Amino acid sequence: MAYSASLSSCIPLHANSRCFAFLPKLPNKNITTSPSKTRAIPPLSTAASVTDLSSVDGTTIALIGGGSVAALAAVLSLTDPERRRRLQAEEVGGGDKEVVRNYFNNSGFQRWKKIYGETDDVNRVQLDIRQGHSKTVENVMKMLTDEGSLKGVTVCDAGCGTGCLAVPLAKEGAVVSASDISAAMVAEAEKQAEEQLAVGNGDIAPVMPKFEVKDLESLDGKYDTVVCLDVLIHYPQSKADGMIAHLASLAGNRLILSFAPKTFYYDLLKRIGELFPGPSKATRAYLHSEADVERALNKVGWKIRKRGLTTTQFYFARLVEAVPA
Repeated sequence: MAYSASLSSCIPLHANSRCFAFLPKLPNKNITTSPSKTRAIPPLSTAASVTDLSSVDGTTIALIGGGSVAALAAVLSLTDPERRRRLQAEEVGGGDKEVVRNYFNNSGFQRWKKIYGETDDVNRVQLDIRQGHSKTVENVMKMLTDEGSLKGVTVCDAGCGTGCLAVPLAKEGAVVSASDISAAMVAEAEKQAEEQLAVGNGDIAPVMPKFEVKDLESLDGKYDTVVCLDVLIHYPQSKADGMIAHLASLAGNRLILSFAPKTFYYDLLKRIGELFPGPSKATRAYLHSEADVERALNKVGWKIRKRGLTTTQFYFARLVEAVPA
């Protein structure tokens, strides 16, 4: 029996309340949109490797029954994805950070430039991820603009990618400092900003963002708002706690984070995805429980004010807005 799912839009943000799925392709079944209950498939792969799944886009995955879980666990125990990760790190002469930098400066840059762009040269999976990420950016912009004009507001876009958030922020008059670990990503973001901001935005005179090649640890300064989207997937929880604290220290009024939420089921299926790494090596991916993220924020004197979840077939991300407690 194959497993089907609905394509859901973002769960509405409410006060105090870049992982992906490997789905079957079912004949004569239309994907529907449900604004209420979400029944999206949990992920079998993760942000950095999901686009490698295009070659198996039509594969049908059987529903895992109770009796199959034990067998699945046995299979997983015989695999060694960590060995593949270690070899990958050795190739670039470092750990996770060097792997991420190398990936997004080379094959990863070309892949994600297409996903974040507007080209039609994308497959079904890539298009779905594009729509999911765009929804996350849209929800962040709504969070920020709901409280008034962004004109003159200083924003740090930590892990800016190709400028998907930095450019809309600048269009609204925000003073944006955008950075990424990948020089290729930063160059593309700067190019996009120059092209899109030349047009202007009515009465608002956009300020060209300041783009820099930096990892999260190197960020400094003080900003009204700090935003970090889909970057924590590259940090294990032990390092994510310190990174969240660091980002909070840069923010004066609010900190907005998106991350791949960790549950037992999602974690299990992510491990299944590691059995199918695809032809191109991918970065290691880490899921984070919302409770762990909230604890890290509380520890440094911040509290979550709004929460949301963006879910499509191949992309899901938890979104939180935190403010000083």
